[in-house]
Formats: sequence, C-alpha cells, structure tokens
Amino acid sequence: MKQFIVLSAFLVISLCASAQNQLYSIKASEISFFSKGPIVDIEAKNTKTSSVINADNRELLVRIPIAQFQFKNKLMQQHFNENYLESEKFPFATFKGTINELINFSKSGTYNLSASGILNIHGIDQERTIKGKLIIDENNLNLQGRFDVMLTDHKIDIPKLFFKKIAEKIAVTASFNYITNKN
Repeated sequence: MKQFIVLSAFLVISLCASAQNQLYSIKASEISFFSKGPIVDIEAKNTKTSSVINADNRELLVRIPIAQFQFKNKLMQQHFNENYLESEKFPFATFKGTINELINFSKSGTYNLSASGILNIHGIDQERTIKGKLIIDENNLNLQGRFDVMLTDHKIDIPKLFFKKIAEKIAVTASFNYITNKN
C-alpha cells in the first residue's frame, strides 16, 4: 500500500509541476509473461497497467497491478497471487526511469530506445535498463519492450515441491499505447 501511495503522489506531483510539459498517458496496455518450465509452462496477461511518459524530461513511470494478471488455469492464478507474488502484501510492480535517448516526440517514426531506472517487483528494487521500441504516429505513441526477470533477483521463492516445475527466469513482454495530454 505504501508503494501505491508513493507512486500515486509522484504521478500527481509530476502532472501538477509540469504545466508546460508534454505528457502521454496510457490508452491501452498489455503486459504478459511466459516461463518455459521443465514440467509446466506458465503464462499470464494483464491489461490494467497505468503509465505516464513526460516527453520533456523523458521520465517513464509504469505501475502494474499484480492481481490483474489473468491465467488460463485459475488454480495457477491463485498460487501466483498467494504463494509467489503475494499480491495482497505487494499489490503493484513498478518501473520508474528515464528514457536514455533524445527523441523528438513530435516526429512520426520508429525509434529504438532504452530506459534506465528502478524496477520494483515483490517489494524488491533493482536497477535495470530495459530496451524497447517507440512508434510515434501524430499524437499517439506505442511503446514495446521485452525483458527477463530472474525470480531470485526479487526474492520470489519457489517451494521445493515445485522447484523442478517452474523456470527461474520469466520473459516479460509489454505493449503500451499512449495518448497525449497537452497542457
């Protein structure tokens, strides 16, 4: 809950303090993960992510509600929330960073980019640089990325009973569509 309050306060402060900044907010999102396990593959999708890009200072904020990941198998979803990600205790994953490249957000095109910042999953902060692609079309942006998450980096424990069933590396794929919020 503390993490949610801090991120919400940061978003409000950023929006209010940047009266002259060009802001983009989420219109639609999809973030998914896949884990190829020795015995069972695990995959889920979430369309409830929120995010803001400040084009003037290149800040990128992303907030993912953990309990909104949807699995094909409801028991797997229950185990994910209760035993692994502990979504009641750690309801959000977040990324707060800066886009490293200078990008002209008013010029249509496709740009390779990277963002460096803090990825927080399961209450554990980790410095990360995440690569992606930004597609600009008039006032709309589409940000796409793919990166891996090691469960041990975020102290996500795998019970010994399931250790051989679940992969330790999770492939995360994201696609965010933004619209402009002109101030």
